[in-house]
Amino acid sequence: MRLNASRLLPVEFSSYYLHGEDEDAIFEAAEALLAEGAADALRIRVDINELARVEQESRNQGLFGPSICFALVRNAQSANPKQSDHLLKLATSVAEGNRLIVCAPGIDWKKALNKKMKAEQVIAECEFSKPDEAAFARWLEGEIRKSGLNVTPDAVLWMSECLCGMRLAARQMIERLGWYDNGAGNEIGLDVVAELLGERAPGALEAWCHAVAMRNPVALTLVRRLLKEQQAAEVQMISWLGTRMQQLLMYRWFQSQNDRNALQAAKVFGDARRKVGDESRAWKGSELALAVKRIIEAEKLVKGATIEDRPVVIERLTLDLIGSERLQA
Repeated sequence: MRLNASRLLPVEFSSYYLHGEDEDAIFEAAEALLAEGAADALRIRVDINELARVEQESRNQGLFGPSICFALVRNAQSANPKQSDHLLKLATSVAEGNRLIVCAPGIDWKKALNKKMKAEQVIAECEFSKPDEAAFARWLEGEIRKSGLNVTPDAVLWMSECLCGMRLAARQMIERLGWYDNGAGNEIGLDVVAELLGERAPGALEAWCHAVAMRNPVALTLVRRLLKEQQAAEVQMISWLGTRMQQLLMYRWFQSQNDRNALQAAKVFGDARRKVGDESRAWKGSELALAVKRIIEAEKLVKGATIEDRPVVIERLTLDLIGSERLQA
């Protein structure tokens, strides 16, 4: 039985199958379904290799009669054929009063489990498609409006670009803005939002990250400019570069898994969404893994694991990353 997300609550079915590309929305809906209903119900969250626990708890008679069990399966997309058969059997035979919520974010539409779950009329099925930027922006505006905060339009737009698709992170950010405002109702501009989100930096910092990701020697000029002229904080530089290289690594991995939207799956947001594709082609997968390891080592040094000057650590890291020979050394 196919349902729209708006019709999931109140609960009307015993078995639910939530799938699609919007992972945050899937788990948000799943938690809402799990929370709904009897206060004394046993609520459990399991992985696909723990289905026996669902079966055991669902049949538990207890001292005072049968107990109610609400179970959430977090990663059905990883099920092997045997686990798929077991899960399908559980989903089509949920005892009255119990509830089973199956989450399969990013499941391949061709996978047999996906087709079988969608075909069963006793299972309520809901697909959460990848959120486009316009839809996410509308959702974010609505959440900010409900919070009563007075955030400027340019700040809302910037939040939307940075957090596109990440509902949980957006809600946490709205909560932080609420703490900052403390009920005053003052206008909250881009500067405040950017500082609280911790993602703002000079344009030269983004340019440096992009140059390093492209393995462009101009990164050496940019890093000296950042350190000497703009007095950029070394910890912030490491954080930005580490995030970018981790995104590249995850993007390449999801591409290798034939993911339909590797950018979304790798949580690439903001301006990086337009650049990561080109940047990833400058690296081998093994080099990206080495790059992330080298950045972690440099971060330890910057945070006090050496008496060496921190700017020197950052400059050497830049040189190591743009030169494949130095990276392999």
